[in-house]
Amino acid sequence: MPVEVKCYSGYKADEYPVSFSFNNLQFEIKEIIDRWHQADRDPGIPAADYFKVRTADNKQYILKHEHVHDRWYLWIKGESMNLNI
Repeated sequence: MPVEVKCYSGYKADEYPVSFSFNNLQFEIKEIIDRWHQADRDPGIPAADYFKVRTADNKQYILKHEHVHDRWYLWIKGESMNLNI
């Protein structure tokens, strides 16, 4: 299942997420706790930005934005980081 993400676009497109949809539920992001970048040093792993976020219901999630395909993924604790949902 794809994760749909709405983003703030400032000096660049999709600068950071502001909300996401998963299983027909909408989650408003209240805080970006951490963010980091994965370089494309390994040919099998594309460049991506990661965002550890806190939602309005005070839960934490990690969102991955893969640059090459412009896709967003949701990482759920205990699952592989390659989880494509």
